[in-house]
Amino acid sequence: MRFDPPLGPLLDRLHGESDAQGPAIGAYFAARAKEGSLDMSDFDERTHRFMSDKLVALDRDKAELCYTLCRALRARRVVEAGTSFGVSTLYLAAAVRDNLREDGGQGVVIGTEHEPKKAEIARAHFAEAGLSDLIDLREGDLRETLRRIDGPVDFMLLDIWTPMARPALELVAPKLRRGALAIADNTTAFREAYRDFFDFVNDPRNGLRTQTLPFEGGLELVVRA
Repeated sequence: MRFDPPLGPLLDRLHGESDAQGPAIGAYFAARAKEGSLDMSDFDERTHRFMSDKLVALDRDKAELCYTLCRALRARRVVEAGTSFGVSTLYLAAAVRDNLREDGGQGVVIGTEHEPKKAEIARAHFAEAGLSDLIDLREGDLRETLRRIDGPVDFMLLDIWTPMARPALELVAPKLRRGALAIADNTTAFREAYRDFFDFVNDPRNGLRTQTLPFEGGLELVVRA
């Protein structure tokens, strides 16, 4: 999948930067695991400092799937929990842009980011791609920033610290229209850390159905039935 400039070259650059950081991230977590001092469900200050400049972008094939699903849904209102430096947000906004070009009307991608420095850099990426006008990036704790969503949601991406996946989905689930989709990353690799998330998804009272797709680390496809 290729996008025209300025988006395409920007995505190539950001994915390249993220991929280049991969070996250092792998070495860090391997060392912490060897020390016996790593809890994947509760990062300590040392890990937060290490990860503060890491893109950890959603894998390109997963991001392209999100774009394609948003296009198929004719998505106009999209929510992303865990914007970070905004790589996956660019795919979501591009899909909304392309839908609006064909269908008309208005649309928005609502992003959330807890760290102000990451939000600042993400906004610079949005501007470079020419997509700022389609993105509402909210800074702060998502348990507050996602409380106000005006209108039905077509698509949600959860690419975030696993303990925050359930709170994010709980807030947005009542807004998901019938047939809407939610995607969560690395649900096979961190199945235990996602336990609360799956408890919510599998509760029949919440009207959701789910399937784990065979992407690296597992990719959860949740449907509003």
